[in-house]
Amino acid sequence: MIVPFQYTYLALLIGSVFFPVVLSFDKKVAFYKKWKALFMAITIVSAFFIVWDIWFTAKGVWHFNPDYVIGINWFGLPVEEWLFFFVIPYCCVFIYEVIKAYWPQKEFKFISRFITFPFAGLLLIAALVFNDRLYTFVNFLVSAGFLLLVGFIASFKKYSERFYLSWIISLIPFFIVNGLLTSIPVVIYNNEENLGLRISTIPIEDFIYLLLLLLMNVFLYEFILSRIKKAKEVRSNKNLSKVHF
Repeated sequence: MIVPFQYTYLALLIGSVFFPVVLSFDKKVAFYKKWKALFMAITIVSAFFIVWDIWFTAKGVWHFNPDYVIGINWFGLPVEEWLFFFVIPYCCVFIYEVIKAYWPQKEFKFISRFITFPFAGLLLIAALVFNDRLYTFVNFLVSAGFLLLVGFIASFKKYSERFYLSWIISLIPFFIVNGLLTSIPVVIYNNEENLGLRISTIPIEDFIYLLLLLLMNVFLYEFILSRIKKAKEVRSNKNLSKVHF
């Protein structure tokens, strides 16, 4: 345990998002132009995860070390935990957009076909086998369900390979940040509610948790982007019709 510093969690979040925000203005990525869709997606998805987080905290699945948070709590969660669901998705979707911008032609079609459904199946089996572990059960079950859902949606197949690649790359900074959160520790897990398997100090469930968080954000983000694009096309066609008339 390091010397207590109440801004530890907040500092980790600021450090995580600093470079993604700065690099969002990179000419090739131009992530800032998609902020409207991004923040709409993040706001909707964060509502789901915050409710989940409040419930898990109340159930004793995890708790937060008061020595490393600023002490402002809403519904039992430190304000930093609320910010987590905006900061981490921003960073991960940024990685997703970087891949899209710099490697637009990279496609691995086999991923959607041979990874999504088997992966969902394994998670579903694990959820049922370890149904007595609340974090494991809910995390794996919801992740499996959402993977099965998007697996049948044609639009997801168009960017599924990009999604999985962004998740894998996101695991690197996630390992650093979450490793600090769990080793200091800022977040303390109840091992009776998870498998007790850890990579370094990070519960194995957290890596699936990140997949679900990123998947829900990317899926909704892409959906909103498509709706915005269609709305612009409709307006453009209307304007052209008026000109020709």
